[in-house]
Amino acid sequence: MALETQLAIIGAGPGGYAAAFHAADMGLSVTLIDRDQNPGGVCLYRGCIPSKALLHAARIISEAEDAKNIGIDFGKPVVNIEKLRSWKEGVVSKLTGGLGQLTKQRKITYIQGEAAFSSSNSLNIKKTDGTTDTLSFKKAIIATGSRPIELPFLPKSPKIWDSTGALTLPYVPPTLLIIGGGYIGMELGSAYAALGAKVSVVEALPQLLSGADRDLADIVIRRLKKNFTRIMLETKVIKAEENADGVIVTFQDARGQSSTESFAQVLTSIGRKPNTDGLGLEKTKIKLDAKGFITVNAQRCSEDECLYAIGDITGQPMLAHKASAEAKVAAEAIAGHKTAFEPKAIPAVVFTDPELAWAGITETEAKAQNLDITVFKFPWAASGRAMTLDRMDGVTKLIADTQTKRILGIGIAGIGAGDMIAEGVLAIEMGAVAEDLALTIHPHPTLSETIMETAEGLFGQPTHISRSKKI
Repeated sequence: MALETQLAIIGAGPGGYAAAFHAADMGLSVTLIDRDQNPGGVCLYRGCIPSKALLHAARIISEAEDAKNIGIDFGKPVVNIEKLRSWKEGVVSKLTGGLGQLTKQRKITYIQGEAAFSSSNSLNIKKTDGTTDTLSFKKAIIATGSRPIELPFLPKSPKIWDSTGALTLPYVPPTLLIIGGGYIGMELGSAYAALGAKVSVVEALPQLLSGADRDLADIVIRRLKKNFTRIMLETKVIKAEENADGVIVTFQDARGQSSTESFAQVLTSIGRKPNTDGLGLEKTKIKLDAKGFITVNAQRCSEDECLYAIGDITGQPMLAHKASAEAKVAAEAIAGHKTAFEPKAIPAVVFTDPELAWAGITETEAKAQNLDITVFKFPWAASGRAMTLDRMDGVTKLIADTQTKRILGIGIAGIGAGDMIAEGVLAIEMGAVAEDLALTIHPHPTLSETIMETAEGLFGQPTHISRSKKI
């Protein structure tokens, strides 16, 4: 069947469906193509949402254990894996089903299938029902996302998970090895450890969560060390063999010494790569960079003036909220509006317990660039709200330009850090100075007060801790 549309969008994740909705709201005729039954993409079906559902369950177990510190003992939790899995899948179903309804309400044509370019203005679509459509368009947005990187020497086995496999929650293994110390591995490792698995982690770099400042990451890592059985740094996996009991893994440390250990299950989490293959990009003018990402300008337009790209396929950071923000820019550019993707800060959040969040420049990056900065950290041990929650294992950190006092970066380690980070992002985007945050009245008693007190500390006027040098 031959079809026509003003705007074709390949991929219905947080980038693709946000672009489709925004374009439709501006009056464009939109066709959205994805292999899943409803919009949602990896984030809703196999990533952000199911992982946070499992992490919520893990946090409940952790809080029940911590409650002993304040005189409440719930006893040993009993986990019904089938019911937990069903609840998780129900959350996914409700969200993706809701997006399907919104797609219909906006009169967006939704095609379930896989698309590939036959030219810069046409697509061949293999639908899931076995039929094929040809779609001609004026403009297109590519939002096909990314997938886990595979280690070629690992056996093809159900005993080897990637993040997608782990999130199906088939069972809780007695022992689990996480290969990779990034945020995905730490989140899934935390969830499975809380559910009862003995979790070990192996990381080739000298530290876990390498993108964050050490002083913030160490707060999270201290708790991970309590929950995980073993953490192996500067160590590589060089071989893995399946046997009847699981997987025998061979490690090599920084000194070149080898060792072997057996695990019931292995989870690989060493990063993700863009889904640009199989799209027929060679039939367009699109160019890829050295890492395989599509090169785009500030409007998210590629080297082909008819084709735009957003989200993971355009490079780091590979985050859902970055894709959604790019989506609106691309849709507005296609609609003829003057727009550009020029964020001053994109927040990153690690949803472990405690959470870790940061935005803007990190202290490590600022020092590497020889910037004249002043840093102040407010320990949550001085927060009344943190004390009433029995969670003083947190810190809020601000990085400011010493001369202008402008906020350049923010970092938070502690429970709820992901929900608190947006205030710091807004401050950076608005060009706020430390005094703006210090003079903003925050509700008491809340954890958000730590942002205000950190800003006060930059002036040497923190209320609840001793004075510090002014900037």
